Amino acid sequence: MKKYLGTVALLVGLSFACSSESAEAGEPESQVKTTFINPVWDGADPWMVKQGDEYIYCYSQNNSIVLSRSKYMTKLGEKKAIWTAPSSGWNRNCVWAPEVHFVDGHWYVYYAAGVSGPPFIHQRTGVLRSQTDDPFSNYEDMGMLYTGDNPDDPASNVWAIDMTVFEHNSKLYAVWSGWKEQMDTDATPQHLFIQEMENPWTLKGTRVLLSSPEESWETGGPLNLNEGPEALIHKGQVFIVYSCRESWLVEYRQGMLQLINPDGNLLDPSNWKKQGPVFEGNDLVYGVGHCSFVKSPDGTEDWIVYHSKKSTTPGWERDVRMQPFSWKADGTPNFGIAIPAGKQISRPSGEVVLEESEGN
Repeated sequence: MKKYLGTVALLVGLSFACSSESAEAGEPESQVKTTFINPVWDGADPWMVKQGDEYIYCYSQNNSIVLSRSKYMTKLGEKKAIWTAPSSGWNRNCVWAPEVHFVDGHWYVYYAAGVSGPPFIHQRTGVLRSQTDDPFSNYEDMGMLYTGDNPDDPASNVWAIDMTVFEHNSKLYAVWSGWKEQMDTDATPQHLFIQEMENPWTLKGTRVLLSSPEESWETGGPLNLNEGPEALIHKGQVFIVYSCRESWLVEYRQGMLQLINPDGNLLDPSNWKKQGPVFEGNDLVYGVGHCSFVKSPDGTEDWIVYHSKKSTTPGWERDVRMQPFSWKADGTPNFGIAIPAGKQISRPSGEVVLEESEGN
């Protein structure tokens, strides 16, 4: 996430913190290429999902939420701004990290926003719902989700960003990054919370603290945080891959929670085990974080889409990258080593054949 940390944030410049980085497609190719190079485009907090034979990519830009749809993972396609922040209200500014999910015939967008910033102390999570099963249809604002400890008192809502949702055993769950209590400084530790959903725009019961930044590999800098959680489900196993350390530093990296008993209670923190880092930067790739997961066009490969810092200088200038990953014998993901910029990578399986068949 692009944010905060009081004095530190001022040192690296926050003039751009409330306007999201844009995503731009590459130049048209004169012939079909079998490889691509990272980065694929500018941006941060990349969310890509495959629906049918299309890839839907969701990002924020100038306090609007934009969708792209394309038959190719490595190329953005037709774009549409499906929502723009209102001129007044709780969500009028600082639109961060939107995700779009297809649930029960509608597309739902989960995003963070606030009234102002810095300091970024007002962030809450909102939900939009499409009118039809077309991701480019009009969207209805379903309001703010309550992410505190007392649902009967809406005024007691608590800071929340980076919400994602997933289904498991016919139940819908939300996971997000939040504060234990509302604070008047954005230099506040962030934790991961989980909660069952009554429906895609309403949380059920009360939140459960799932993960705190406690391990040596997720602490040690000016601010301890867990954020950017994303669900990864494979052969019945459930994983939550999340970002830790500071988003503006090269140490930003990925940790992972694994559901110990997939048939057990997801709301029991003891049913999850933590390991990490499972994906991190190196001498040539800086601060990898906030990922999403998609299948290749032919469904035979798994890919991680993530952002990294453009330089070692503290700040939030980032670009989007992608690379394939595999699975270990114990059923856990093996994300490998972050591939440096400029190195040729084979395009996702099925993408070249698809492009050739369309005569592009």
